[in-house]
Amino acid sequence: MDAKVIAELAPTGTLRAGVNLSNFLLVTGRTASGDPEGVSPDLARAVADQLGVPVRYVTYPRPSELADAAETGAWDIGLIGAEPARAQKIAFTAAYAEIESTYLVPAGSPLGEIGDVDRPGIRIAVAAGSAYDLWLSRHIAHAELVRADTIDASFDAFVDGKLDALAGLRPRLISDVERLPGARILEGRFSAVQQAIGTAHGNAAGAAFLRDFVEEAKRSGLIARLIEKHRVQGLSVAPPAG
Repeated sequence: MDAKVIAELAPTGTLRAGVNLSNFLLVTGRTASGDPEGVSPDLARAVADQLGVPVRYVTYPRPSELADAAETGAWDIGLIGAEPARAQKIAFTAAYAEIESTYLVPAGSPLGEIGDVDRPGIRIAVAAGSAYDLWLSRHIAHAELVRADTIDASFDAFVDGKLDALAGLRPRLISDVERLPGARILEGRFSAVQQAIGTAHGNAAGAAFLRDFVEEAKRSGLIARLIEKHRVQGLSVAPPAG
C-alpha cells in the first residue's frame, strides 16, 4: 500500500469513518459495543482492512452534519449521498449503491405522476439536508418545500400540515404508506440518491485509491454481498463509473 495513501486517509494511524446514522438502509443497527452496523460501516471497515489500519466510526445523526464536518478534520472518509453541493467540500467516488427517491401523496390526491408535483400551490414535506432535499432544492421551480429536521418529522409535517406530497426514499415510503389509508406512492422516481465514499479535496492520492476501491467493490460483488448480509431491500448496486 502506498504510504502517501495511508498518510492521507489514516493520518492518526486509524481510519476515521464518518457515518450517517439516519440512513436506515445503510445503517441497520448497532453492535454489542455500540458501533453502527450495516452496509456503510462494513464498507468502511473493508477500506481500513485494505489500508492495514483499524477503523473508528464518527457518527452523525443527519447527513448535513456529516457534510458540514468535512473541512474540520473530524473524519478521514465519509459515507454519504454524493450531491453537487456536498462535492464543493468533498471529493467523492462514483456511487457504490443507489436508492430511489419518489413521493407519497394522501388519499384522494389529484397528483398522478412525478411531473404533476412541481406546480404552484403544491407543498412538499422533506427531511432537511437529505440528499433528495438537495436535489429538490436545485430542481423544484414552482412547488414549496416544507423542511423538517428528520425523516420522521417530515412524515409528521406531511400528515399534520395536510401537505400535498411527502418526498422520501422509496423503501421508507413503502412503510409510511401503510400508516395512511388511501395514500399512494407515485410510480417512477424524481432522483436516485448516489451513495458514495468521500474524502477531503486535498487528499489526491487517497481519493484515487477510494475511486479504485469502490469500482472493485462493485465488480467483485462485495457491495452485493453486504446488501444481502444485512437483508436490505430498496438498495441496489450502482453501475460501473463512466
